[in-house]
Amino acid sequence: MENRKDLFSLNGKVALVTGAAYGIGYAMAKALADAGAKIVFNCRSERHMEEALAHYKEDGIEAKGYICDVTHEDEVRAMVADIEKSIGTVDILVNNAGIIKRIPMHEMSADEFREVVDIDLNAPFIVSKAVIPGMIAKGHGKIINVCSMMSELGRETVSAYAAAKGGLKMLTKNIASEYGEYNIQCNGIGPGYIATPQTAPLRERQADGSRHPFDSFIVAKTPAGRWGDPEDLAGPAVFLASDASNFVNGHILYVDGGILAYIGKQP
Repeated sequence: MENRKDLFSLNGKVALVTGAAYGIGYAMAKALADAGAKIVFNCRSERHMEEALAHYKEDGIEAKGYICDVTHEDEVRAMVADIEKSIGTVDILVNNAGIIKRIPMHEMSADEFREVVDIDLNAPFIVSKAVIPGMIAKGHGKIINVCSMMSELGRETVSAYAAAKGGLKMLTKNIASEYGEYNIQCNGIGPGYIATPQTAPLRERQADGSRHPFDSFIVAKTPAGRWGDPEDLAGPAVFLASDASNFVNGHILYVDGGILAYIGKQP
């Protein structure tokens, strides 16, 4: 019997992680690199690219970055073609790039709605479509879509985000259904509330030393009693990218500290 630890090895694998210049995308890319994968990522900003490459280098990770807008099919096709030519077939795709606009639905313009759906749902379709032929030819592939608790729940001011992430959940299931016969597994990771620089203002102590109201709300709704850490996504990402998950397909793994399982304490 092979060493069970080898099931989690990504040695020699090429992993494309979209939007992995910072935040949870970077955390997942780092986890895949630590497991042996070659990391490729994209972002839309030259400034973010320079900062990200420096960050990867500081962490001892050789990563290749592309300036690419994943909502533009021609740019994505060109990026994937270059990856296949210069590094190799994409074995692992993490569709992480995404945005959120917190605007009450009746105040949100149709263009704002479309922008969120374009990045959070259309882009995963575009990038997945670009890498699937190579995965079919190779006879194996892993696609991980970064979903959300909003793939299951609604909340004030996030109508476009919830619609897109709900759609991404179903795109995940459909890719699994359509390409499972080619030994391609497509699953999702649904992060809970993660402590990142972007969410730091929501966790700052108030002038009187009390918690921020949103911080109190999240901690009270989470059985774990805390925000998630980007590192909490490392194990799930490696699992879904590795041979350990070869018979897991069409599943959404929620990494939320138990929020979706919990009705909350009685007042």
